Amino acid sequence: MKKTIITVIGKDTVGIIAKVCTYLADNNVNILDISQTIVQDYFNMMMIVDTNAASKEFEILSKELKEVGEQIGVKIKMQHEDIFNCMHRI
Repeated sequence: MKKTIITVIGKDTVGIIAKVCTYLADNNVNILDISQTIVQDYFNMMMIVDTNAASKEFEILSKELKEVGEQIGVKIKMQHEDIFNCMHRI
């Protein structure tokens, strides 16, 4: 299993989760875990996904997700699990 971390941050609007999840489903990316919060109109979501069966390479998925974020006014970042863990190690 290739676990990947996706973070979505921005001003809360209708349809953020729907757009991101639709993109992932269309590209055969399985959502393993999802957490989202809204704090004073700011949306924050973290997802752990499995990209093992993805229909596109990681770099393309990452680029296209960033573009989806730009379309809906949020920042979307996609990182391999091991890179994410190294960056957030205390």
